[in-house]
Amino acid sequence: MTRRSCAIYATGIVCAHLLIVGIALVVAQVFQTMIHSRLKQELTLTEKSRVFESWKNPPPPVYMEYYFFNITNPEVFLAGGKASVKQIGPYTYREYRPRENVTFVENGTKVYALNPKTFVFVPEKSAGDPKVDIVRTINIPLVAVMNELNSYSFFLRSMVSLYLSGIGVDLFMTRTVDEILWGFKDPLMTKIHSMKPEVDEYFGLMWKKNGTHEGEFVFHTGEQNYLDYGKIDTWNGLRKMSWWSSNQSNMINGTDGAVFHPLINRNELLYIFAADLCRSIHLAYVKDVEVKGIQAYRFAPPNDVLMNPKDNPTNAGFCVPAGDCLGTGVLKVSVCRDGAPIVVSFPHFYQADPAYINAVDGLNPNEEEHETYLDLQPTTGVPIRACKRAQLNVILKRVPGFPKTKHINETIFPIMFVNETATIDDESAVQMRQLLLIVTVVSNFPLLIVGMGIILLLVLVVLFCRNRQKKNEVKRIDFNEAFHSFATAKDDTAYTPVSDKPDDSTEKAANQPTKNGSYIAMSPVEAQKC
Repeated sequence: MTRRSCAIYATGIVCAHLLIVGIALVVAQVFQTMIHSRLKQELTLTEKSRVFESWKNPPPPVYMEYYFFNITNPEVFLAGGKASVKQIGPYTYREYRPRENVTFVENGTKVYALNPKTFVFVPEKSAGDPKVDIVRTINIPLVAVMNELNSYSFFLRSMVSLYLSGIGVDLFMTRTVDEILWGFKDPLMTKIHSMKPEVDEYFGLMWKKNGTHEGEFVFHTGEQNYLDYGKIDTWNGLRKMSWWSSNQSNMINGTDGAVFHPLINRNELLYIFAADLCRSIHLAYVKDVEVKGIQAYRFAPPNDVLMNPKDNPTNAGFCVPAGDCLGTGVLKVSVCRDGAPIVVSFPHFYQADPAYINAVDGLNPNEEEHETYLDLQPTTGVPIRACKRAQLNVILKRVPGFPKTKHINETIFPIMFVNETATIDDESAVQMRQLLLIVTVVSNFPLLIVGMGIILLLVLVVLFCRNRQKKNEVKRIDFNEAFHSFATAKDDTAYTPVSDKPDDSTEKAANQPTKNGSYIAMSPVEAQKC
């Protein structure tokens, strides 16, 4: 056997083995299963897991951008006209949210933690100085008092109205951004505090929320089921709330938005419990995106999250009391805000009923600036980029006994909205890309084997064709040589070389009479005369 033949046989054997093994591994998905099992083990909230430290101290910086709606025509609004607002901001704060008092319970299958939040002003990312900039907005403490007194007699409401006018309490207030956010001593709250000491005399949208936590959480570690990774087991000792009017609405579903289970697919719904919204919401897949070279799935709340119960009956449980529902795009959270007529929505009433948008001039909802979304890396479930956007509103309506409200039209009035953003830092992005590269290479290793088998198959075909061509060339050469040898032998037999000069024997032969068989050559001879 020649060396070329040995190479062909060896290539064929290796090619066959690679193709058989590679196709078997692809069909059996051995490497994919191995990678998935490894991810399920690594992505758990245990002390030895890689994600535990980043869960305790999230590395990506979180920023809170506050925007306020400054009313420009209060007199027109009080006279029954349409309010006009102008957005100011952002006033940006860096949010620090380490998890504290972390304790594993129930054999490591659950973990207890507090999540205090601290805010530090970031002037370079802000539009102005919150201690200097002035905002004119709705006097929320007064609206809360009017709403509380709505069930009392007309006489009592009238007396309270006269008293409040006497101490200078108006339906609109003008304060600095810092005061509205972090609190100020309100004259109305001070008076109530003197009668009810349990009522705080300070008011602020973020009063007592700097350096405090939203409650005690117990999370599933994912040790028993990777799909439960990061899900909330209890909040303040509760597995469900009691504010809403249905069991489904009171459920505490999903995670706190910081982590999600690995191996996310586009068809599933992701649930988040938002303590500041007093409810759980779900997010659906929107599109594929890329963040810092990392492929991610974008999930966002669909239209049905805040849809009117007439169009989405599952939202009927958020009407309190039962049947007292608002329109699409808004949610009344008075039940968890001490009775204050607070309504939450997306910024500028994005995805809300056009009636709410048209009730106030100066609103311009759009997806790019006002949509809440999460960009998740589907293999690991790690949030790559997040934008949580929510707007705080107040219900304004006529209250008999308060003359300043007798002309106003019932309006859900926007106060401010917040844009909470976080994007993976550069160092974590590099680590994520390296991890995904390893996962991709290992997962696709069977395909690499099949690819090598196909390449060797092509090499085998080329070698086989060249070998066959070589054999044909050898056969042609052998045939030509044989034919040449045969032709040479025939020439030697049929032809006798004849000299041009006659020799003696020729001369003698010429003088002799010619006989049969005397022409033994093709040299010309003179014909004999008859």
